[in-house]
Amino acid sequence: AALPGPAPADWAQAPLDPAVRAVLVGFDEHFSYAKLCQALRYLLRGGPDCLLVGTNRDHRLPLEGGAAIPGTGCLVKAVETAAQREAFIVGKPNRYMFDCVVSEFNIDPARTIMVGDRLDTDILMGNSCGLTTLLTLTGVSTLDEVKGHQESDCPARQRLVPDYYIDSIADLLPALGD
Repeated sequence: AALPGPAPADWAQAPLDPAVRAVLVGFDEHFSYAKLCQALRYLLRGGPDCLLVGTNRDHRLPLEGGAAIPGTGCLVKAVETAAQREAFIVGKPNRYMFDCVVSEFNIDPARTIMVGDRLDTDILMGNSCGLTTLLTLTGVSTLDEVKGHQESDCPARQRLVPDYYIDSIADLLPALGD
């Protein structure tokens, strides 16, 4: 999306598609001020009837060597801030995605494991859905964080504790061969 004209008044007057009833914020390497303006205009025009949906709230995406890039949560927060309303998150840790999968497939939570590298998304969702949880230590979360949550008396922090952990997902390969 490009800004239609040189001034804010031009940006606020660009035509909107009348069929749009929702704004979905996901990973977008081309996120721009123009897109933010367009999202806000749709949300203002539609009011509460125009849904604001986010895919996830990940603040950072880890890369090899300890590097990171901004995650989708940064984009969701930008739209939420502009719109002055909170997005409905369909991805982790919200159980919405899990409930959709369960409704389509015969999944027994007692026989299902959630494997992930983030306590605040992967492990929280797994625990909220009654799954066994396995943290891989190759992402954002660390064993020190797990220990801090484990030692806490706070129920919300306890929900971030995985059942198991491994250094790398590669550590599971021998077990999968059996």
